[in-house]
Amino acid sequence: MVGEEEIREDEIRAAHVGSAPRLDGQVRLAEYDPGWPDAYEREAARVREALGAAVLVLEHVGSTSVPGLPAKPVLDLLLVLRDSADEAAYLPALEAAGYRIAVREPDWFEHRLLRRPGGPALNLHVFSAGCPEIERMLLFRDRLRADEADRELYARAKRGLAERTWTYVQNYADAKSQVVEEIITRARAADS
Repeated sequence: MVGEEEIREDEIRAAHVGSAPRLDGQVRLAEYDPGWPDAYEREAARVREALGAAVLVLEHVGSTSVPGLPAKPVLDLLLVLRDSADEAAYLPALEAAGYRIAVREPDWFEHRLLRRPGGPALNLHVFSAGCPEIERMLLFRDRLRADEADRELYARAKRGLAERTWTYVQNYADAKSQVVEEIITRARAADS
């Protein structure tokens, strides 16, 4: 019988363009860096310059977007376009700006992830307008920014999980799913 971890590893490998980088160790968390918002603004300007009016939404998300929260020192940018599956409409312009596609997930909201070698460590997440993951990412970020108890809960979960050894960073991210869902549930209840 194939184990759940083996299936997940196959999914991770299949999603990566090229080989999936292995961690085979602990995730390194850094204390919040007040320079992260400025680094985001520089990257956002680069993306906007490359894509112009095609950018529907561009937001700083993930732990580096939440003051006071420890994070892997990797910026997460959320880019919303008309159709993330239409790579010909945006990928050449982003490649000309130095970004390279690292992950292609057609079965998960047509998600694309790009990185920029030689720049700050970042994940540029590309989704199509209307994708439900956009709302989830923004809701989660905004809840962590506004609610100290949930921010502390998430920080404790991250620190505990960072002490473990992971094959891939994605395994660490997956392990945070339960606490993320709890926080999103509270955020939705507070909005209603």
